[in-house]
Amino acid sequence: MSDPNRLTEIYQSGRIPWDQPDPPPEVLRTAAQMPIGRALDLGCGFGRAALYLARLGWQVDGVDFIPQAIQEATRRAQAANLHTLAHFHVSPVTRLDFLTGPYEFALDVGCAHSLSTDELADYHAQLLRLLSPQATYLLFAHLSTPDDAENAHRWMDEANLQNLFAKGFCLSAVEYGQTQVNDQAPWPSAWFWFRRLPGSD
Repeated sequence: MSDPNRLTEIYQSGRIPWDQPDPPPEVLRTAAQMPIGRALDLGCGFGRAALYLARLGWQVDGVDFIPQAIQEATRRAQAANLHTLAHFHVSPVTRLDFLTGPYEFALDVGCAHSLSTDELADYHAQLLRLLSPQATYLLFAHLSTPDDAENAHRWMDEANLQNLFAKGFCLSAVEYGQTQVNDQAPWPSAWFWFRRLPGSD
């Protein structure tokens, strides 16, 4: 799992690369194609995706393990008068027993790629439990590569992801690209669209 001290320092610095007014275009495009329902924002940060969906009428639960992020997300929901639609919770994304499904949409913009293999299995089990049949799960992840020893255990192993999510999910689409933050070297990354299969708990 991501280092909470490092992430807390980023939030305290006020220089937060993912604090943007709107979610990424992939989230906007996906939400526009779906009927309004219940959504789960995993690793929600300040709640940009959750609040966007709430403005459309979705009931959204956002989860993040950094208390400062959840405090600010809650403040923003209240300031926008969206607090009855968007609810935020301090918790690791691997331990969601306090939530009750079903959700029609789950999204993760850069959280699961920091999980260990065991944590990813717990995360997958929670999604199996919480998502309704035919639900959409949208994941953005930095991908590890065989020749990148430094980040081999930091980012997402795509083969492991697809093998794990073969249980209960169907991969609908993948879009590959690269991501660069500030002056750091770019990473290979991808968006994954999964569909929850019925009758596969």
